[in-house]
Amino acid sequence: METTGEAFNVWELILAASITVQIVMLILVFFSISSWVLIIQRFMVLSRTDRQNKQFEDRFWGDDESIDSLYEEFSEIGEEEGGTTGVFVAGMTEYKRLESRENDTERLVKSVDRVMNVSLVREDQRLNSYLPYLATVASVSPYVGLFGTVWGIMNAFIGLAGVQQATLNTVAPGIAEALIATAIGLFAAIPALVAYNRFAVQATDLATGTSTFSEELLSVLSRKAGS
Repeated sequence: METTGEAFNVWELILAASITVQIVMLILVFFSISSWVLIIQRFMVLSRTDRQNKQFEDRFWGDDESIDSLYEEFSEIGEEEGGTTGVFVAGMTEYKRLESRENDTERLVKSVDRVMNVSLVREDQRLNSYLPYLATVASVSPYVGLFGTVWGIMNAFIGLAGVQQATLNTVAPGIAEALIATAIGLFAAIPALVAYNRFAVQATDLATGTSTFSEELLSVLSRKAGS
């Protein structure tokens, strides 16, 4: 099927757009690139945390190693490891610090509980870091693109003011360059929205699992202190 007129080149339309629309497009491209960088980074962090949590809990509940031998191995890593490992190190460090000088088991357990709660808060912040940015990109990008579209359409109709007879060939380029802004906005928003929803659920599940482990660890340390 033949078409009248020359086919429109997207790049030429972008270059022909007004400076305002071009700025809008640049903002949206920045949103898209930055969100994809964060999507990849968050995917790697959350996947690694999930894998490490499962590996550590398998060793913790296994019969091959004692809780003290695990602490000796992971104490050098410290809380920076994050996940259940970080909570374990934080709790065990406080337990070891008070074990020899605290005769009151209840006070010892409460102190360990407080330290692990602080570690849990830090872990929750680590898991959810940068997710608000993805949510912002997902919610703002379509409106930024819509602004560019409206502005471009306004310019297209203003350009028709001096034309005696408006045809599709005279209107189409201006409308097309305006709609590109909406397309870029959706391209930035949709992946950010999908990633945010997935990562938010995954971060919540990981935080819940780590919190459950801290309660189980506290129970183990309580029995250990009372023995």
